Amino acid sequence: MSDMIRENLEEVKNRIRAAEEKSKRVGKTTLIAVSKTKPVEMIREAYDTGIRDFGENRVQEIVEKYPLLPSDIRWHLIGHLQTNKVKYIIDKVVMIHSVDSYKLAEEISRQAVKHNVCMDILIEVNVAEEESKFGVSVEEAPELCEKISRLEGIRVRGLMTVAPFTDDPDENRAVFCALRQLLVDIDGKNIDNVCMDCLSMGMSGDYQVAIEEGATMVRVGTSIFGNRQYM
Repeated sequence: MSDMIRENLEEVKNRIRAAEEKSKRVGKTTLIAVSKTKPVEMIREAYDTGIRDFGENRVQEIVEKYPLLPSDIRWHLIGHLQTNKVKYIIDKVVMIHSVDSYKLAEEISRQAVKHNVCMDILIEVNVAEEESKFGVSVEEAPELCEKISRLEGIRVRGLMTVAPFTDDPDENRAVFCALRQLLVDIDGKNIDNVCMDCLSMGMSGDYQVAIEEGATMVRVGTSIFGNRQYM
């Protein structure tokens, strides 16, 4: 088992490096190992190779795994977050990638102030406008950033998208390009408390294309841990 994860990670890192070199952005990508549905032992194996950033979709999984794993892991909440679950992870994650409403941001702010933390967040944008996906539209994102920027205990660090599932990663190039352009546009507004330095896009099927188009964070699960087992 450990050989599989180590070899997979080596392969993923090599591909990240190749994409970075192609886009002349060497060393600019954070690899987030998506460990949803994966047991603690597998996460520990990835940790032992030097990975420190792990992404989870569900609050419950973070809460269960958090006390069982090393304290220097940087947990990222990358799945849809309900307002009533914010309080369980506010002191456990370094970033929430999936903020898609002012109401959710308000609750993150409330809990962050209560726990005396400043939470880094990304605005989730549904660039491809898929009905099955969460996220605000490209048009709504700038205004949402401005509104959220006034909240305490919260810092807007950039944007996130989940691109459509496709067999040809190049088909998602336009989606990634549009998100990067949106980031540049919002950054140009110089909004207080908004620091547009994170672009979370690209998963196992298309992370190389995402990096070529400017991703600073890629969320890779299957290519590291193998196919998902649903609990």
